Amino acid sequence: MNFFGLARRSVFRKPVKSILLLLIVFAISTLLLAGVASKNASIEVQDKTRQAIGAGFLLEKNAEYRTKRFSELSEKIGEKEGNLGGVYQKKVVVNGVEGWQGWTTNEFETLDIKDIEKLAKVKGIADYNITTAITAVNPVNFKRIEDKDVDQSADVGGVSLIGNRDMKLDRNVLSGNLHIKEGRMITPEDKDMCVISEELAKQNNLKIGNKISFNDYHDTENSKVSEAEIVGIYQVDQKMSPLMQGDTYRSENVIFTDLRFPEKAESETSPLYERAYFKVEDVEAYDEVKENLQKVDINWEQYDLIDNNGNSETMSSNFNDLAKVSEMMILVISVASFVILVLVFLFWLKNRVQEVGIFLSLGVPKFRIIGQIWSEAIMIAVLSLMLSFAVAPAVSKATANYLVSQQVQQMQEEEKNNEGKVSTEYVAPKQDVQSISVEVTPEMYLLDGVSVLVLITASVLVSGIVILKRNPKDILSEMS
Repeated sequence: MNFFGLARRSVFRKPVKSILLLLIVFAISTLLLAGVASKNASIEVQDKTRQAIGAGFLLEKNAEYRTKRFSELSEKIGEKEGNLGGVYQKKVVVNGVEGWQGWTTNEFETLDIKDIEKLAKVKGIADYNITTAITAVNPVNFKRIEDKDVDQSADVGGVSLIGNRDMKLDRNVLSGNLHIKEGRMITPEDKDMCVISEELAKQNNLKIGNKISFNDYHDTENSKVSEAEIVGIYQVDQKMSPLMQGDTYRSENVIFTDLRFPEKAESETSPLYERAYFKVEDVEAYDEVKENLQKVDINWEQYDLIDNNGNSETMSSNFNDLAKVSEMMILVISVASFVILVLVFLFWLKNRVQEVGIFLSLGVPKFRIIGQIWSEAIMIAVLSLMLSFAVAPAVSKATANYLVSQQVQQMQEEEKNNEGKVSTEYVAPKQDVQSISVEVTPEMYLLDGVSVLVLITASVLVSGIVILKRNPKDILSEMS
């Protein structure tokens, strides 16, 4: 009888041993699949403050990447005053205690215009818009809307500017909340143009064609004054939600401008592009366009791509360090599995000294004895793999959920530790993990099967060498 036949009989003759190996290989296979699936999971995040954006996609900065990047640049600056890549830090003394103050500029916070333009060229994108962050500036030759009964001591005493490449694609317009009462909206060709609220126009007797001026509210006496011509007057169905408390950010004091105007009025050297919107040409091709966008060669780690439901899909490698955690998990499982399997097969061989001795006395080569052990293990492993493949999707989902929950907890702790360290008008979107999409693909099943086969083969060879390197006479003497 060949060693495959002997292996089959041995599997059934020693059920306890076989069941033990089956459970071990089942656990190894399932955990490896869970690790690989978690590494490639898609995490859907929802910002409940965002409005639906129609048949299109929003591109925004990823908050986790921003925190990571700030820490990296701060470490490069070191324990000294300086700046790098838009991150600044200086030593301050508060109540006699020295500390460090850090802040950022537009250079650090802005989206990359080159990346936006690459995405805008994707097949299926009909048009696109770029929107700046809400920028507080000082009104020079007109008065803002104020609530006289509210304490203004904590307010900066200004108005808010929002720059757009193409105002008709601004989210306030897309939501149907904002309408033009007189004039027109901002277009890509405009320069030093603005659209103001109906209330602001009435209070200052402003009309289409009038010019209004702004400068930096940090230095209203000496900063450069920038002038914009009014090309439109808008009204809203419901007041726009303010970015922060204070009349600077109230709905009536929001002024829409061309894309590059806010940085002029704020005396900044670079723009602060907060989001980009990409309009889909054919709604029926929505998913296909999304796939095409995600294939564009840009650094996706720094972005969130948000769909028309306000959901942001970020690959796990972009969700803090989830991919690294998954890779470490796979490595630990592989090493531990190898050690466990070697010990199992050593136990097998030590308890089969008589069988090995008989084979050797009959002149059976050592490699055939090892081959029989390997055959037994593979027979059991095949059944283990089938069982693990059946439960892999559920286990992978649970594993990814656990890893993500740990990452969320870690990010919350980091945010708490970083509170007060960064001074900037940028406000990171508050996002909640909505769902975690974990897919176990045929390629993953194949990789898992090959990995288990390699682990078993290596373990059998190592344990076989340890036992069978001994002299046959010594092995036969143990039989007595």
